Amino acid sequence: MVKSRRVQVLLILVVLSFLLIHFLPCSNNAHMEEKPSPVHILILSSWRSGSSFTGQIFSQHPSVFYLMEPAWHVWVAMYQNSAKVLHMAVRDLVRSVFLCDMSVFDAYMSSQKKKSDLFQWETSRALCSPPACDSFSRSDIITAGNCKTICGKYPFSKVEEACKTYSHVAIKEVRFFDLKVLYPLLTDPSLNLKIIHLVRDPRAVFRSRENTMADLKRDNNIVVGSQKTKGEMGPYNTMQVICKSHVEIYKAGSQATPSFLKDRYLLVRYEDIVRDPLARAAQMYRFAQLHFTPELQKWVHNITHGKGHGAQAFDIGSRDAVRVSQEWRKTLPFQKIEKVQNICKDAMDLLGYRLVQSEEEQKNMSLDLLFAQN
Repeated sequence: MVKSRRVQVLLILVVLSFLLIHFLPCSNNAHMEEKPSPVHILILSSWRSGSSFTGQIFSQHPSVFYLMEPAWHVWVAMYQNSAKVLHMAVRDLVRSVFLCDMSVFDAYMSSQKKKSDLFQWETSRALCSPPACDSFSRSDIITAGNCKTICGKYPFSKVEEACKTYSHVAIKEVRFFDLKVLYPLLTDPSLNLKIIHLVRDPRAVFRSRENTMADLKRDNNIVVGSQKTKGEMGPYNTMQVICKSHVEIYKAGSQATPSFLKDRYLLVRYEDIVRDPLARAAQMYRFAQLHFTPELQKWVHNITHGKGHGAQAFDIGSRDAVRVSQEWRKTLPFQKIEKVQNICKDAMDLLGYRLVQSEEEQKNMSLDLLFAQN
């Protein structure tokens, strides 16, 4: 009887051991698989199109690690090349940043680099809060000015360390002119890439570029070549390339062929953001699988309903966003408007911007009537 009981106990122990060995690892794996893979967001735009503000909509989110135009370093280091030649180097850098591999910057920055050597680092809330900086909380809305004053002393290694702690990595870039260049990233199994294509009325872009011409000189040379930036037609030559690229990107993205583009491309007009900032921010957050918190809703409203003029490059302070977006109608001569409309007609037609036919119409047309009826 005792022997039989011992056999039963041994059998029970054997069964329990089998269950522990075979099922606990599976449970652990299942638990690990529950953690969602990071979401990668590329805000694809052109200079002076409201992309810095749109980038901040993502940067200020506590779940997002954000970098503003990291490919600036590629263009500075390799400025003698054309934009087309630099596409691959830019793409490779963007991929590495999405994967939080910041060693890619070794090719473009000094070996003694600091976090503050990264282009516009202070516009990233993630680089202004732990673990990249201990002076603010992750839930804080952090201005670039406050961050730059306090958080610049941290080592460059903190950039990669911080990146790895976020569920979303967002990059704002103005240095892609062809969506097909990004196909390898869209098919890369290590990435979960979503593209927000931000456009703005070419007439407004042209006027804003005039105000920041000196800041854009090197970029213009890379886009069209130094010879084509000279003379009266120089600014229009650059706009022509920008408008053409928006057309090609939109056509490729909206057709959703090949299939890997399905549900991974979103076109957003800057004018729609400033007309209804809360609705458009909510749309972009849904697309990016992010929660629109009450704190962020308040920030988005306040920063678009201020009294600022937004005159300086990369200025993302509070402003009257609707008025600023339409400033070109008061300050851009009609002769220039006609030239921009001529070279960007295809883009304006495709993206829903209505042509202005006269100087009187330019001055008196309401904001809603500037958009073509689809």
